[in-house]
Amino acid sequence: MATLNNTQNNTQAKVFILHENPEWIPPFATAFKKANIDFQEWVFSDESGYTIDLAYEPPQGVFWSRLSASSHTRGHTYAKEYARAVLAWLAQHGRRVVNGENVLEFEVSKVRQYLALKAYGFKTPYTTAVFGKKSLLASAKKYTTPFIVKHNQGGKGLGVKRFDDFADFERYVNGVDFEEPIDGITLIQDYIPSKEPFITRAEFIGGKFHYAVRVDTSAGSFQLCPADACRIESLPELAGGTCDINGTQNNAFSLRTEITADTPIIQKLEAFLAEHHIEVAGVEFIETPSDETVIYDINTNTNYNATVEQSASQAAADRVVEFLSGL
Repeated sequence: MATLNNTQNNTQAKVFILHENPEWIPPFATAFKKANIDFQEWVFSDESGYTIDLAYEPPQGVFWSRLSASSHTRGHTYAKEYARAVLAWLAQHGRRVVNGENVLEFEVSKVRQYLALKAYGFKTPYTTAVFGKKSLLASAKKYTTPFIVKHNQGGKGLGVKRFDDFADFERYVNGVDFEEPIDGITLIQDYIPSKEPFITRAEFIGGKFHYAVRVDTSAGSFQLCPADACRIESLPELAGGTCDINGTQNNAFSLRTEITADTPIIQKLEAFLAEHHIEVAGVEFIETPSDETVIYDINTNTNYNATVEQSASQAAADRVVEFLSGL
């Protein structure tokens, strides 16, 4: 049993990383080691056995939350709830938390993301949030084909499917292959065509633009994980920036050097992130044939592609460590 109040082993740690997937940590561990900065991991798996004595304070330090909307797919069913409890405890004691309580709620709810983005003046896909399965078919009839469905608590492209025919959607909803969302909420969205076959993921560190990544979608994949550690359990066409089954990357990722900190959409995104206290994130958007920019995802548990990192003027992991160590 590990008591998170216990500072005995934390005296050297300046930064605490709160997460549930150790496979995503090595690039950051390398960057911390290079900077000669100590860190400690708090891994919120169902087997962690952590306890919090509410009569005592957390250790001193900077706490970086990297909780993921897809944690349940790795068997960590309650990671989100553990994180809510710990983040509330840290906030109560005034600890410096990067991507704190409100950011976790963005990570696990696309409904929350779209409402906030629309309120700030961004264009998002027309979306209906459907609770359970009872109203799915009736709700989908409001849409012209093609349309998209996805999970409200997403990540890894969970539940994302395109339907070009309503009959196919009806068979999917009534069939054994229907993917139940972990929170019971399925989103139906307009399909947004892109001007060219790619989406863009803009990375922000410390609330400031770092770089923009072009992700090839020419093969139609919705699974756009940039991390070297991602795994594809089924064997569809491995495209759109997914890893192959050995964890190596295809060439779907490249820098968009024409996008800079002075690009209007980037400046507006920086202001939006600041308003919502989101400090480390990737924001994904599509540029349409009519030159509209449509934002469809905020990923607050961002991972970085090794090929892109080699092309960047500063590796994102190094900049994250620089940011955290300066707090």
